Amino acid sequence: MSRQYETVIGLEVHVELATKTKIFCGCSTGFGKAPNSHTCPVCTGMPGSLPVLNRQVVEYAAAVGLATGCTITQYCKFDRKNYFYPDNPQNYQISQLYLPICRDGGIEIETAAGKKRVGIHEIHMEEDAGKLIHDEWEDCSLVDYNRSGVPLIEIVSEPDMGSAEEVIAYLDKLRTIIQYLGASDCKLQEGSMRADVNLSVREAGTKELGTRTEMKNLNSFKAIARAIEGERARQIELLEEGKAVIQETRRWDDNKEHSYAMRSKEDAQDYRYFPEPDLPPVVISDEWLQEIREKQPELRTEKLQRYKREYDIPDYDARLLTETKRMADVFEETTALCGLPKKVSNWLMVETLRLQKEQNLEPEEIPFSPENLAKLIRLTEAQVINSTVAKEVFEEMFRHDIDPEAYVKEKGLKTVHDEEALRSCVTQVIAENPQSVADYQGGKEKALGFLVGQTMKAMKGKANPGLVNQLLKELL
Repeated sequence: MSRQYETVIGLEVHVELATKTKIFCGCSTGFGKAPNSHTCPVCTGMPGSLPVLNRQVVEYAAAVGLATGCTITQYCKFDRKNYFYPDNPQNYQISQLYLPICRDGGIEIETAAGKKRVGIHEIHMEEDAGKLIHDEWEDCSLVDYNRSGVPLIEIVSEPDMGSAEEVIAYLDKLRTIIQYLGASDCKLQEGSMRADVNLSVREAGTKELGTRTEMKNLNSFKAIARAIEGERARQIELLEEGKAVIQETRRWDDNKEHSYAMRSKEDAQDYRYFPEPDLPPVVISDEWLQEIREKQPELRTEKLQRYKREYDIPDYDARLLTETKRMADVFEETTALCGLPKKVSNWLMVETLRLQKEQNLEPEEIPFSPENLAKLIRLTEAQVINSTVAKEVFEEMFRHDIDPEAYVKEKGLKTVHDEEALRSCVTQVIAENPQSVADYQGGKEKALGFLVGQTMKAMKGKANPGLVNQLLKELL
């Protein structure tokens, strides 16, 4: 009988904070600008330059800590982590080792197997390094220091996860919390959220942990899931063959779906940490901490409970609407204006998500205002326009955020309720379609739908469908 193995996973998640300037200087943190255009003597590590801490970084880090149930270290310090690498201009990184800002937290995740708490060992603040770009033509590597000094928090979990599903649930929950706080946009593809996976396997039932490897270069949830499955299989194969797993850092190649060793951690690198001499300790007073606490927004878990209480919409709707803060905000603001939560929910979940997907837009890029969506819903409810016209108006609103009332008036899209005008149109449609009339009178209900469609077409989609149905049945 073959042996059973279980996987033990812990994560180190780096999140770039959404400050306008870097952690220790006034340079912009803007993404995608010309190489080395957002740099100064501080973030390029020039001798004699001195760091000054960005207050907003401390506030964001503490906010994430509070939202993940951590204890905030009110007297914390920065440390110097020494290592040489071309994208690290000072030859050291300013980080936190001995007194990180947040400790001992955790979040609850949900998977098919049920709920589970994943512990957070610590969250610390640090600066990001620059970026190496390999030039294939010149066969050399170039360094872009725009990212050097961008503020990061590193969230170190406990080794509490046992599968790719749990890891994705944890990352998804973490991402939602951080986005709701406005502390980062957490875009994996732009590198503003990066996860390193520490994974080991052991025989089921044993208490002792196996030898772990660390995997880097994971920039999507799919890549993370594939890397976990691949590394788990690789380690089990080694153990089955009686070989040892080597403690090392591995790089995941998502195209080849294979990881390869980058560097061994047999002799773990000595970073010679010591307290950062150029920065005083950070003292977070009770008043300051209270201020940060009071600014905390309502998070997704609390929103879900409130939506059930206040709006009486299905769980499925509530989950979809609260997936991103922007969608939740649009829903709440529109509902406050028109008082029809289920109608608002339908427009957002069906038409908005469809157009968003078609145009490849992020939820933050929803282009229309809650005021205009509320106006459109009121026009439909008052039967000023029918549902077909409403969809046409919505598409225009999605593209150009037009005022639906003005647009309907300008384009003459109001529903025709004039019974006489409709009766004459229906009479004409009946005269022009003798076969469908015969089919309907012979018991084929579908034929009525065809006649309704023909009438709507003749009225350029502006007829009242209920009235058309009623007149057709009466005249047939």
